[in-house]
Amino acid sequence: MVSKIETFNLNSVYTDYTYTIRIFIPEYIEKVDHLPIYYILDGSSYFPFASQIINLQSLNAPKTKVSPAIVVSIEHGEDRRDRRFYDFTAPAKTYVYPERFQNRDVRKNGGAKKFTEFLMKELKPIVHQKFPSHGAEVIFGHSLGGYYALWLLLMNAAYFDRYIAFSPSIWWNQYELEKLALPFIKAKDFSPSPLFIAVGGKEGFMVEDSDKMYQLLQPSFQNNIAFYKAEDENHASVVPTAMSRAIRFISSF
Repeated sequence: MVSKIETFNLNSVYTDYTYTIRIFIPEYIEKVDHLPIYYILDGSSYFPFASQIINLQSLNAPKTKVSPAIVVSIEHGEDRRDRRFYDFTAPAKTYVYPERFQNRDVRKNGGAKKFTEFLMKELKPIVHQKFPSHGAEVIFGHSLGGYYALWLLLMNAAYFDRYIAFSPSIWWNQYELEKLALPFIKAKDFSPSPLFIAVGGKEGFMVEDSDKMYQLLQPSFQNNIAFYKAEDENHASVVPTAMSRAIRFISSF
């Protein structure tokens, strides 16, 4: 089972930042035409795992419904903790921070629009040039990355075909995502993109937050949305526990 990984650095004029990009290509198939493309946020943590999960499940596609796929990793450098906080949070006129942030230095935030410009105008054109006849495009994010995936869905759903949000930080800026969801589902031209939300059963208030978002969206999304609470899992362990399930759901469309 031979596969290929291409690696390069991409300097963004929109974010003024250099990202490491890795692309997993399943070379054991003759043609890469019409393969789905997964974009993995926080790729330094999740790209190896995600690419292998997709790869392994695609070997038994008649049962899993998972096809071979291109997997694109988007990675920050050594300043990852600070930089992802900026890239994955939306701009706002004012920010309301939870009590647990009191007496703490809050990292720079509000760069999500610039990060989206990077994705759509710099990264995607390179990926599309390599794979012009690609299939559905999927974005995966965890924690603040999960918040960003939901934010992007609510703001510009057409930018990706399918969305995966694990342990999304719905609490950010006094639950602004819940406010964005209301006009989104009431839009006349509403056409839901498949969405998978997962959270670990031991994630405290984030379990209720994720379930509430699911309940808010489900009547409009109907069968295009799934919610999974991984019992006995925490903020970190939910990712390996729920990834296979998420990939299978997203691949069913």
